[in-house]
Amino acid sequence: MPASATPAVAPRLGIGELSARTGASARSLRYYEQQGLLAAARTAAGHRRYDAEAMDRVLLVQRLLAVGLSSAEISPLLPLLLGRDPAQETGLDALRAHRRELAARIARLQDTAEILDEVLEEHAAAR
Repeated sequence: MPASATPAVAPRLGIGELSARTGASARSLRYYEQQGLLAAARTAAGHRRYDAEAMDRVLLVQRLLAVGLSSAEISPLLPLLLGRDPAQETGLDALRAHRRELAARIARLQDTAEILDEVLEEHAAAR
């Protein structure tokens, strides 16, 4: 490499820019960092700087939180889901188990809704 050339440096995002690009609040990003789900470098002034992978990581964390996983459940899954630990089948097993639990809850809620529908029909018929 010529002396005047410098290696390419991946752009780093500030917390506001990462927030704008992912829709996660700055508070959420700080929480993810606190929980070990997201890492940030710091400038000399102490400002957070996130690498290019941070957007994918945040979007994945948001999706996993949306399906009901806790940050403690998400943390061990991130290396697998981000392609860093493809041999970790137990992570996929945990997601499959969570999916089965969701299906069972949905079935119970559908049964509950049917019972409520019956009560409503009986009450409407009595009027």
